[in-house]
Amino acid sequence: MKILVSNLGSTTFKYKLFDMPGAAVLARGAMDRIGDDGGDSVHKFQVGDAGETEQVCDLPDHAAAIDEALRCLTGAAGPLASVDDLQAVGFKTVHARSITGVVEIDEDVIGRMEDFFRLAPAHNPAYVAAIRQFAKVAPAAPRVGCFEPAFHGKAPTRRQLYAIPQKWEQEYGIRRYGFHGASHRYAAEKVIELEGTSTLRHINCHLGGSSSLCAVKDGVSHGASHGLSPQGGVPQNNRIGDLDPYALQIVCDREGISLDEALEICASEGGLLGLSGGVSNDMRDLQERAVAGDERCALAIEVYTSSIRDYLGAYVVELGGLDVISFTGGIGEHSEIVRAQVLHGLEFLGVELDAKKNASVHGEGVLHATGSQVRLHVLQTDEELIVARQTHELLTGQ
Repeated sequence: MKILVSNLGSTTFKYKLFDMPGAAVLARGAMDRIGDDGGDSVHKFQVGDAGETEQVCDLPDHAAAIDEALRCLTGAAGPLASVDDLQAVGFKTVHARSITGVVEIDEDVIGRMEDFFRLAPAHNPAYVAAIRQFAKVAPAAPRVGCFEPAFHGKAPTRRQLYAIPQKWEQEYGIRRYGFHGASHRYAAEKVIELEGTSTLRHINCHLGGSSSLCAVKDGVSHGASHGLSPQGGVPQNNRIGDLDPYALQIVCDREGISLDEALEICASEGGLLGLSGGVSNDMRDLQERAVAGDERCALAIEVYTSSIRDYLGAYVVELGGLDVISFTGGIGEHSEIVRAQVLHGLEFLGVELDAKKNASVHGEGVLHATGSQVRLHVLQTDEELIVARQTHELLTGQ
């Protein structure tokens, strides 16, 4: 089954074409600066193991990006004879009212995604536009939404609820959903493979522009740090993370702004960007400035890693101990400073970090010292593979 996996951001579009169930990658591509007035997008495209090609193109919206991708996939060098060869399109969808699983997308699902535009403003509008475009240009291919909370759906109910009026939860869908489900699921499955057993107490730290932690017991999510929206949990690149809601009322009163305006500031000017005093939301920049003596940038990193440690500690209690910690995401894969701060002083839990390994690992490897009771893994997550598997499982009834 030829399945095209679509991974969208507000100005980006990444995709992989899989041949399932064997999971062979037939082609892949990536585009950026979609909808950037006056800016040319670069489309990087690769078929199988052949060399990557680059092409500059004008992409006013995601519909144009999808047309460009299909043009390359069905071209002379492409793996598809025509769009009719495409048997499904899987989407790494983020959020929809009351949907936490893997579903075939219809108008009801799209409406639920639109209901939560405000909770995932960088992703939901782009995904809805892409879903409608695929329905137009490839109508015979089922469209499947693999919603990011899917992996967390089996977490204990007590880990999914807020202490709010029951009506809010039942009628409005206000609860802890958790996100980065594809990455956390990949890490759970990969660690089981690496450790040779499924009986594991495992915490995965997906650290990047968007960050979250997940407690995994025997391969099943037992809780995630994100809550109702991808804005909560630990601080992120320019998202605030957890915040007492009454703080917003103070800001609205003092600044004379609306709640919508305050939420927009939270989603665009908070996180590492806000903590650093507006210096940067990129961990690489903050680390460079911190090493050079910028105390505010150093503090921003410490607030970030302290929040990670808060959730890490909570999940050790939830799991009743610890066997594995893994790191995924751009920061998790490449920042030895963040990993060292997160793991500092955890010898009482059986965590022994090998400083030399931590300094040399970039992308994938192990960090634990010989004799460490807790194994430490750095993994290159493959979210698209997880979406392809979930899409195939749904459509074949497996």
